[in-house]
Amino acid sequence: MKKIIAILVVALLFLGCSSKSEENKNVEARLVIGKSLADLKLKDQNEKLTTIATDTKIVFFSFSKPTGHACNKLLESKPANFLAGHKAVYVADVSAAPGIIKSMFILPDLKKLKFQIHLINDDQLSAEFTKGVDKKSIVVVTLDNLKITDIQNLKDASELEKLFSIRK
Repeated sequence: MKKIIAILVVALLFLGCSSKSEENKNVEARLVIGKSLADLKLKDQNEKLTTIATDTKIVFFSFSKPTGHACNKLLESKPANFLAGHKAVYVADVSAAPGIIKSMFILPDLKKLKFQIHLINDDQLSAEFTKGVDKKSIVVVTLDNLKITDIQNLKDASELEKLFSIRK
């Protein structure tokens, strides 16, 4: 019986990890200087529908597990109002994780955090935001009235922390 359950779990993991690159190759990139994020509506870790406030200055994205963990660790060490105080929004792409892993582990862990995380949980939307982007870095987008004015790729959370200390 244990072998059957183990085989089932492994099969589900492989099904959830199938490549979507072919069907998403013709999408339009969303993270481009000059484009607006005014229409971005995502659910947060508590399944609340969110938008980005017009006074938001920084949106940073994590598209991989390592960058997500690094951003979470940094934000856990900050006061609960840290993002609001810096007019910043954090977006994490969890679309690549298999559904069962998301529902059993990822989302329950994220719900315990004291800060809001806007979640990309759709393959099509993920493809739009990752097109032309270094998914291994923390992608920081600077906004002016929700229009993208700059895009930076940071190698780790210490660079993100430095960016916040400069922009006080």
